[in-house]
Amino acid sequence: MSKPRVLVTRAVFPDVIERLSQHFAVESNQEDLIFTPDELASRLQGKQGIFLTPSERISADLIDRCPGLKAICNMAVGYNNIDVDAATRAGIVVTNTPDVLNETTADFAWALLMATARRVTESEHWLRAGEWKKWRYDSFLGADVHGATLGIIGMGRIGQAVARRSTGFDMQVIYHNRRPIAPELEARANNARYVDKEELLRTADHVMLVLPYSAETHHTVGAAELALMKPGATLVNVARGGIVDDKALIAALREGRIAAAGLDVFENEPAFDPGFLALKNVVLTPHIASASEPTRRAMAECAEANLVAALSGKTPPNMLNPAAWPGRSN
Repeated sequence: MSKPRVLVTRAVFPDVIERLSQHFAVESNQEDLIFTPDELASRLQGKQGIFLTPSERISADLIDRCPGLKAICNMAVGYNNIDVDAATRAGIVVTNTPDVLNETTADFAWALLMATARRVTESEHWLRAGEWKKWRYDSFLGADVHGATLGIIGMGRIGQAVARRSTGFDMQVIYHNRRPIAPELEARANNARYVDKEELLRTADHVMLVLPYSAETHHTVGAAELALMKPGATLVNVARGGIVDDKALIAALREGRIAAAGLDVFENEPAFDPGFLALKNVVLTPHIASASEPTRRAMAECAEANLVAALSGKTPPNMLNPAAWPGRSN
């Protein structure tokens, strides 16, 4: 009996490919080429499964062009790169990799917050340029984190992990979410208090974005929201590009309407707006919030387990669309 055929769209840990090869005929892309939509559709012909990353877009059109596809397994917690509704209609199972990256992403969110508030990137560039000639009382004055108010927009698992870390900084935590979380979870998240978005933006010294991207969350923070923030406030985004209106943020930073921003994600990444590069009051990182080796391995292994289960007739551990399962043919 021939093995099911699968495509791994980007380079991944070699041992993951080796284990997948025990179950499937694997076409891998260890050269890490970036496929166009047509190239991706072509490579998926005759394939039953795809192991992909957030950089590949699985549209309704691509799904229509790949009638043999049965499983789409994303190596990410977010899945806005996949048309899940179209996959469900086609009887294709979609999975993601939740939970395994919560703590690492929360760690990085704090690294970005601290670097932004204390002007770490700006001061390092100044030092490297040979500008440091003497100590001054007003050199690179930043914002305190300890004792400040942290506003978190998006209080899922990662948002709660961010909030838990604020305890050691004696911070007040306010949050906005689609709905309040359970009181016991608020208590664990440094006694976080639910507020509406406008109050959060007006009150917080540091605003952290940790919400999933969707049509409803597109430009959650735009010009109007930035205008509500304190002039000395910072904004950190470790969620997804598109949650912030990047052009509006660039204008606000350029004009000093907020103090600084720390960004791990961007609209249209990796082709982000070059206007950011002209700003000193922004810390920029290339979508690496989950990039510790143990966590990226855990993500890859989670996607692997999802794919093996889905194409073996077993319920995948992290299925996003259970409605697709009953109509699926093995």
